Amino acid sequence: MAKNKQFLVAGLGMFGSAVAIAFSEMGYNILGVDADENVVQDLSDKLTNIVCADASDERTLKAMALDDIDVAVVAIGNLEKNLLCTMLLKQIGIKTVVAKALNELHGRMLEKIGADKVIFAEKDMGVRLAHNLVSDSIVDYIELSDDINVVSVTIQERYVGLSLQESDLRKKYNVNVIAIRRNGKSIINPRADEVFAKGDQIVTIGTPDNIKFFGDNF
Repeated sequence: MAKNKQFLVAGLGMFGSAVAIAFSEMGYNILGVDADENVVQDLSDKLTNIVCADASDERTLKAMALDDIDVAVVAIGNLEKNLLCTMLLKQIGIKTVVAKALNELHGRMLEKIGADKVIFAEKDMGVRLAHNLVSDSIVDYIELSDDINVVSVTIQERYVGLSLQESDLRKKYNVNVIAIRRNGKSIINPRADEVFAKGDQIVTIGTPDNIKFFGDNF
């Protein structure tokens, strides 16, 4: 995974702020944008790069020079501004635009104007989304508790054909493989001699620090 991946979060309400803070805590460059000066002020101690601006305004977005942004998350609560921001970000050339929908109809509208991913989640999904976006290999991320996290990743090519024991994932990353998803079925508590196949998804469990290191370097 590229360590210099850049993120934009437009709209810093409950969901947007959760996503932005999660990105920041994982050590990634993140630009937060919100039109509410009070919101920006409240988050200024949590986000080092935050701007008070209307992200649905074309001139404002162009003035931000977003050429280095890889992923944009649109979490603006106003339906019209949400749609405008999503459309403008795609027109500007942002590769991946993820937009939060207010309802099913809004979601269909977002898809039609080019949103790459539409979500309907609130704060409890914010951290999961952030982890899912920072790496192409991460399929899902769940915080079971303050000290136990679970991440599901797609097996890398270099591990295909190796057994779980040969891959030495536990020693390398200090995480435990608790399941392998293969062709829609799960292999629970896989044996040490279980051989990884192309397309496998492996489910690992560990401390937040170890899971982060695993996600960053797998």
